[in-house]
Amino acid sequence: MVPSASCSSHTWFFCRCFQPVLIHVQMLWELMLLGEPVVVMAPSPAVSSEMVLGLVSCVAPLKYCCDYRPYFTIHDSEFKEYTTRTQAPPNVVLGVTNPFFIKTLQHWPHILRLGDLKISGDLPKQVKVKKPAKLKTLDAKPGLYSSYKTYLHKDKTLIKRLLKGIHKKRSSDLQSALLRRHLLELTQSFIIPLEHYMASLMPLQRAITPWKNPPQIRPFHQEDFLKTLEHAGPQLTSVMKGDWIGLYRRFFKSPNFEGWYRQRRREMMHKLEALHLEAICEANIRAWMKDKSEVEVVDLVLKLREKLVSCSLSASHSALIQLVPWGKGCRGTSYLKRIKVEQKQFTYILPRM
Repeated sequence: MVPSASCSSHTWFFCRCFQPVLIHVQMLWELMLLGEPVVVMAPSPAVSSEMVLGLVSCVAPLKYCCDYRPYFTIHDSEFKEYTTRTQAPPNVVLGVTNPFFIKTLQHWPHILRLGDLKISGDLPKQVKVKKPAKLKTLDAKPGLYSSYKTYLHKDKTLIKRLLKGIHKKRSSDLQSALLRRHLLELTQSFIIPLEHYMASLMPLQRAITPWKNPPQIRPFHQEDFLKTLEHAGPQLTSVMKGDWIGLYRRFFKSPNFEGWYRQRRREMMHKLEALHLEAICEANIRAWMKDKSEVEVVDLVLKLREKLVSCSLSASHSALIQLVPWGKGCRGTSYLKRIKVEQKQFTYILPRM
């Protein structure tokens, strides 16, 4: 089970743990966005935990859907699974301190080796990106060992501002706020086009009638989405330059996209069910019955009764309560009362068919 990645109550360490890798924040953000396997080798459990939590929270408000272990040891049950070389490393962020892992996890594609973190004082030395093959000895220097090539360019203005803030001993809270705002805006710029496209897949409300099952949500076609980026892409809200399309293509293959898509589709399904129930409650069913055959009436009433009964057993029940007024302005709680009345009416009608 993936623990919560919310770090809002610990913003004080956010910028501190990123100080040695500020020039690589863009790269680390992409690795987290794509759910890449990452190992954080730190000098202590505290530093390890801070860095891992900082990493997984840097893609907020997007939910990080992969597993992560702030402090992983040789005694953990997944030790053999994570250290085997017979299969690709899983989508996990591991925080470790034991030097033994330098050799056993050397095959992982992205390894961040940290030195001691400074609370304040001199400007920390920025670690360099090195090839994973160079991480062979126990005395390997701090650095980011990876062959990954970023899709987006660095925001040099932000990096200079943050490094200058460290040099001038700017407060940690302010530094963290600057970095968090940058990452938040970056993630939002990436997600907003996806949200807009996903919303376009929702059937129109006028297509929802009480006499038929609700229409289906249209499928997510990746190529269709990519075509929308020319006029409605991240460039509208972000100054970042680079291969946004390439980043989206890689994101589509990640657990984070799968988690995001499932959640959004689930929410849309609940809303669709709630709108259908609203249409049922607003309909004049007795008037509709007048010119219909007995078979048609029985079929409809049975379907509606099944729909209304299932309402109280599904997430649509809570979704209906939260409905914003449409049509005549009845709120969700009023609809639920009307549903109970409809159920009684159907029970009364059916035996007389």
